[in-house]
Amino acid sequence: MTSTFQHPDELALLASRRQWLGRSAAGIGATALASVINEDLFSTKSAAAPHFQPAAKRVIYLFQSGAPSQFELFDRKPTLDRLHGTVLPPTFFQGQRQTGMTAGQEKRVCRSIYSFARHGDSGAELSELLPHLGRSADDLCILRSVQTDAINHDPAITFFQTGFQQPGRPSMGSWVSYGLGSDNANLPAYVVMISQGSAKRDSQALYARLWGSGLLPSAHQGVKFRAQGDAVLYLNNPPGITQRRRRRMLDLTQSLNHIQYQHDRDPETLTRIRQAELAYRMQVSVPELVDLRNEPQHILKLYGESARRPGSYAANCLLARRLAERGVRFIQLYHRGWDQHGDMPRDLPLQCGDIDQASAGLLADLKQRGMLDDTLVIWGGEFGRTVYAQGKLNMARYGRDHHPRCFSMWMAGGGVKSGLTYGATDDYGFNVVEDPISVYDLHATMLHCLGINHERLTYKYQGRDYRLTDVHGRVVHGLLA
Repeated sequence: MTSTFQHPDELALLASRRQWLGRSAAGIGATALASVINEDLFSTKSAAAPHFQPAAKRVIYLFQSGAPSQFELFDRKPTLDRLHGTVLPPTFFQGQRQTGMTAGQEKRVCRSIYSFARHGDSGAELSELLPHLGRSADDLCILRSVQTDAINHDPAITFFQTGFQQPGRPSMGSWVSYGLGSDNANLPAYVVMISQGSAKRDSQALYARLWGSGLLPSAHQGVKFRAQGDAVLYLNNPPGITQRRRRRMLDLTQSLNHIQYQHDRDPETLTRIRQAELAYRMQVSVPELVDLRNEPQHILKLYGESARRPGSYAANCLLARRLAERGVRFIQLYHRGWDQHGDMPRDLPLQCGDIDQASAGLLADLKQRGMLDDTLVIWGGEFGRTVYAQGKLNMARYGRDHHPRCFSMWMAGGGVKSGLTYGATDDYGFNVVEDPISVYDLHATMLHCLGINHERLTYKYQGRDYRLTDVHGRVVHGLLA
């Protein structure tokens, strides 16, 4: 391998630890000392401070992987009771895309078997499967008119996370990290957690690229917290390595990295320096963070009994609140198991049992701490579900196929109106008829709540300025408080 150093004797000089430390210009612990003196030295603060006064300081995104059915949860369609079992003619679809799973089948209208009720002063309609969220209805901003371009899971999830259907672009959390950085030098700006739903159907795969930094510096990628073992891989020192020895090893490595950066000015070398220091500080901050034993019993009860089980959706919601308290900028929970092509009467109550009390508990917990006003909470999946049943119309085991044209989500907290139901779909729940919201619009509105003009948050790469909303997107002012 060819040496990257300019002089033939450079490697020989590096053979001496004293030479290493001398060249780093400050001796043992210089890097660590500098980071203590200057807290921003290893933070991820970068290109863009807020463009205007933000309403939200952070985002908690509760992503429901697999696509929950809007018909059973948020968008009641009484007309379907009358039309149930009728066949939709080919002309009904007007050339709109269908998946290969149902393209050739007879399509019969399928009503929901679940009842809805109005809740709170806002009168928001929610399914009987969501009683706890019903009691939080006046905190919700329910979106019934979300649209997407993708009809299959992987491109649809990738689109929601990155603003592009093909892999390789930065995730939205990475964009927020790049734009605003972190408020805590001891934790990442962007944290990801995954929980497995209770549904019996196999779940869609989730890839690390969904929280990757893409073309942005890798310091902005999401850090995944695990439910078992070390919350972050290699967080604990191996046997025989003391914390003091770890610090000395890190000092030597950082000295080499500093020399390398002085030579080639590669920004990824700076990332390596920053991330190594962050990892060292996380050895202290993360174990305390993920230890829920000090949480009061009434808080655990607020999130539900499953909050006591590491890795559950409820436990991750509680950790999300703890991360938000500590200044983490973007917290993303992925909850798997919503891909209900069949057996919806069996699986949907299980999934709702996972998320209902925990989601409402998160909102209540943030609210009682005075944090909901500056925390934007978003809940939703990658697309919606069809008005017709997949396969035979068997109400004991019915399911629904993918539908990108319209579906429901909700938001709460920092910067959005509370007690609002926004947008509308037609009687079949097939097309948006009022106030459509694209994925780009959702991203633009989220960034706006954080004080960022989505058209100005850009990164130049290979001669082109990239942004989360690409060349699209508008702020949906009707959602803003």
